[in-house]
Formats: sequence, C-alpha cells, structure tokens
Amino acid sequence: MVARWKAASRVVRGACAGAIIVALSACSGGGATSSPSVGATHAAPSSSVAATRSSSSPIVVPSTPTPGPTSPSTTPAAPGKVIAWGDDGQGQTDVPADLTDVIAVAAGDEFSLALKSDGTVVGWGVNDSGQVTIPSGLSGVIAIAAGTSHALALKSDGTVVAWGANDNGQTKIPAGLAHVVEISAAGDHSLARESTGAVLAWGGNVDGECDVPAGLTNVAHVAAGYTYSLALKTDGRVVAWGDKFPTDVPTGATDVPSGLTGVTAVSAGFAHNLARKSDGTVVAWGTNADNESTVPSGLSGVTAVAAGANFSLALKSDGTVVAWGANDSGQTTLPATLVGVIAIDAGALHGLAIVKTTT
Repeated sequence: MVARWKAASRVVRGACAGAIIVALSACSGGGATSSPSVGATHAAPSSSVAATRSSSSPIVVPSTPTPGPTSPSTTPAAPGKVIAWGDDGQGQTDVPADLTDVIAVAAGDEFSLALKSDGTVVGWGVNDSGQVTIPSGLSGVIAIAAGTSHALALKSDGTVVAWGANDNGQTKIPAGLAHVVEISAAGDHSLARESTGAVLAWGGNVDGECDVPAGLTNVAHVAAGYTYSLALKTDGRVVAWGDKFPTDVPTGATDVPSGLTGVTAVSAGFAHNLARKSDGTVVAWGTNADNESTVPSGLSGVTAVAAGANFSLALKSDGTVVAWGANDSGQTTLPATLVGVIAIDAGALHGLAIVKTTT
C-alpha cells in the first residue's frame, strides 16, 4: 500500500536512479490505447528534463459544435465553502475557518489549495517545500493544481505561476509558455494545455511522464498521474504515457482499456485512473490493491471524478459523493455534511469538496 506519494518519490526513485538508463531500455511502460501516438520515442532518462511539447497544430473547430469533453480545471464552481476529510497528519484537512467564496480546490500530497472567487489562492497543510506559501501578490487566478510538493496557478492572461519544490524543475516555468487554458500537476511534474490543443510537460521525467507523444493534437483535457500523464482528446479517446519505472508488478496505469470512447473527463491518481463517460458512468483502470479501480455497481449520474493515491471519488448530479478504495486514513469515510457538493478533488490520502453555501 502506498503510504505517501512523497515517500515513494524520494525512496524508490532515489534507490533506482543509477540503474534507470539500462532499465528503461529493456522496459516498456506505455500501455496499448486506441491512439498510435502512445509509446512515442522517449527522451534520455533523467530526473529532470527540459519542457517537451506536443504538436502545436491548431484544433479545427466544426461550424456546428458538438458536445465533447470539458475542462474541469477551467470551469469554476459557484462560490461555496470547503469540506475536507481523510488524513490530517500535516493539517491538510484543517480548512481555515474564515475561508469562503471558494470556486476550486486542489489536493496535493499533504497540503491543500483553494481558489477564491476574487482570483486569490489560499493554502494549508505541510509547507516543507513552500507549497502553501502563496506567491506575494498572486491574483487573477482561474485554475489551480497541486503535485506532491509543488503547486501551479493559471492566470486569466494565459500565464502560469508555480511555487514549492523544484528539485526536478517542476516549478521552473518553460520559456515561451503562453495561451494556457488548463494545468495539472502530480508527483514532481507539471502539465499545461495551450489554446491550440497542444500539451507541454516539464519537471521530473524518470518514468517518461514528460515525454509528450509526438503529434498529439486536439487535446481537450490533461491529467497528471504520479509517474505518468493522461490526455483526453476532443473525440473522447484517452492517450497515456510514462509509468516506465522498473517494477516487478506493472501498475497498468497507462494501459488504457481497449475501446474506451465517449470520455468527457479523466483523473489520474498514484497508479490508477478514472474516466467519466458521456452517459454518466465511470471506467477505472490501473492498480487495484485496495479496490480503488473497482467502480461501485450501478454507479451513474456522475458529473466529476477524482483519483487519490489508493482511493477514488465520484460526484453525482444530485450533489452527493461516492467513495471507494482504501480507508486507512478515513479517505473514503465521507463526512455527514457532504451534501450539495459542486466540486471535488483527491490528494494522496485526503479529499476536498466545495459545498454550496446556504443563505
């Protein structure tokens, strides 16, 4: 069982760094998907890598738009209050008492972020890498993302601000990054989707998580997993890359289920993924040691999904939340006050939700 994302990063990666070049040449972590671009040639293995970008070919917009995937991180909820549950070893579920008017939340390893309706960001929890020390004067924010020990903020002008850990370049914004419409972070790498549909990745790349497949275009949504990345295309298909770290038991995180289509949102966890389909059902794949990929029978009416380290959350259209997977830290024991929910996110071992405020 994964106790902490951070522990896995520092211990597992550090112990195997010397053998990674040889191991990667003999190990393939990319799973088969419906897209031939998965498993693209990877860059030289390194604990840190310069930003890599997918093709910047513009998306061709049809004259009559058709329903397709949305971008959760740039679709703010109505202002509400934050409820947190699960592990609180570093105060990550101790929501500030005066925190109101929240439109988005992001859960990291042992810290939490909230975006307020005025475009400012609030953080709480562990701060050993400065991950909850919000940059002075930060404003105009429209989306937030949290990795293991670093954070990202997307501003209304399409630029990105990063803070926290930078041991693998995860908070070193690539030169020329602009016109960003979505961000995601996990482990020690970061993802950005530009208005053209192109994807840019930077930070740690031991597992190929920053090796954006060549020719990847028409991306509607990105999601960073701990050692891998996902992209949801406008046609409802999912592309995955990374997760190439040598292991006795492959996680299957990049093995997108054959024939998976009609996806409108994805969420990536430590080594498992959730996909919400257009019919409101959920598909999961990857590790399942704690039943994190065993979707509850009959689950439907889902509007959003969130994958944690070893647990999963689904938000239903009636404002209720369904949780499954591990519960060693109470991450799937939902608070009784969790009603009227309008947004969710999952950290390593804790969950966050925005609940409508009553007048």
